[in-house]
Amino acid sequence: MDRSLARGVAAALAISVAALLAAACSGSGGKTGTAPTSTTTTAPTPETTATSGAATTAPLPNGYHRTPVFPQIDFDRMVGMYWIPGATDSVAVVTQGGIIYRASLADPSQPPSVYLDVRDRLIRNPGEEEGLLGLAFAPDFARSGRLYIYYSAGDPRRTVLARYHGDANAAQASSAQVLLEFAQPFANHNGGQLAFGPDGMLYIGLGDGGSGGDPMGNGQNTSVLLGKILRLDVSGDGYTAPADNPFATGGGRAEIWAYGFRNPWRFSFDRETGALWAGDVGQSMREEVDRVERGGDYGWNITEGDLCYKPMQGCDRSGLIPPRAVYPTHDAGGCAIVGGFVYRGQAMPELRGWYVYADYCNGRVWAVDTTSDPAPPVQLIDSGAPTSSFAQGPDGELYLVTFGNKIEKLERAR
Repeated sequence: MDRSLARGVAAALAISVAALLAAACSGSGGKTGTAPTSTTTTAPTPETTATSGAATTAPLPNGYHRTPVFPQIDFDRMVGMYWIPGATDSVAVVTQGGIIYRASLADPSQPPSVYLDVRDRLIRNPGEEEGLLGLAFAPDFARSGRLYIYYSAGDPRRTVLARYHGDANAAQASSAQVLLEFAQPFANHNGGQLAFGPDGMLYIGLGDGGSGGDPMGNGQNTSVLLGKILRLDVSGDGYTAPADNPFATGGGRAEIWAYGFRNPWRFSFDRETGALWAGDVGQSMREEVDRVERGGDYGWNITEGDLCYKPMQGCDRSGLIPPRAVYPTHDAGGCAIVGGFVYRGQAMPELRGWYVYADYCNGRVWAVDTTSDPAPPVQLIDSGAPTSSFAQGPDGELYLVTFGNKIEKLERAR
């Protein structure tokens, strides 16, 4: 990817993607300025202690800002930033176009290098939501050198999970091993998140297959992988479905961990409690935050957030897990939720134990208390650059990855 060209077209691309996302989520939105809505979840009690490291005071509404950092990281269409295990001062920056860059945080004058280039494996003429979408380093990366990527391929259109080998400096393009691939009926709602849980298993977020309204009914169909979060054991040569997955003995695909999602673009594990939190992109009315449990049904396309979707009134919510929080899709120019992390840093103790998330289009940032279901979300920042993803540093501090060719750090306003 030509970096000078990337800088030259960044603004135009950000505008075009924002417009497309807004169109894809078109419909009646909420009133401008409406606060996100809190709902009480009926999810099972987590196996770990949910109150670990909780803040003693609430965060201050609109009391935070996005500080540009790491000026050497200025690539086009960045969708993720991950600290490279064994190199605490270096990160891998994922770009949707197919290149992962390695950047030094200790020496900003050192130009980033190509860590892995998979452009030749991506679909030609991709849709706006296709490309290289996810990266995860194995928990034992320092020993095994294993890393995993998630990307869109073509002829036919499909999603691919592949394993590579590398070290702290670069991955070997010739080491590619495809572990899983499946057809994608449309160009949107591809999901893309990869993350290893505290159990050492690889979790994968898959959208419902695209178009609009889930025309194929994938979200509620446990015999297909689309519209799900998967849980795989990749410790062997290929992958297996763990025996304690909810459908391992029947009733659905053994790889499924939870279902009823529209497009869980980004999710993460609380590094202290192990709880899994996700942001699921809505159709046209609601964006939602979910605490994801084993075998949970999160409603799509019976519900969209806290509203009935099919049918639009009187839907049967029995057995569905409601979202922890929602906000109107088009509120104040919003369009799509971007899931973040539970804050576990030291710089802002009032945020400890709060799950932080944002909207892609308007850059607003919120947090919701993970230890108190009835507590409403708090808006931390009221606007910002188009936000594609979050990153969490080794110290627990949070960063925002933007389509404005910038990395920004979440900090308290001074």
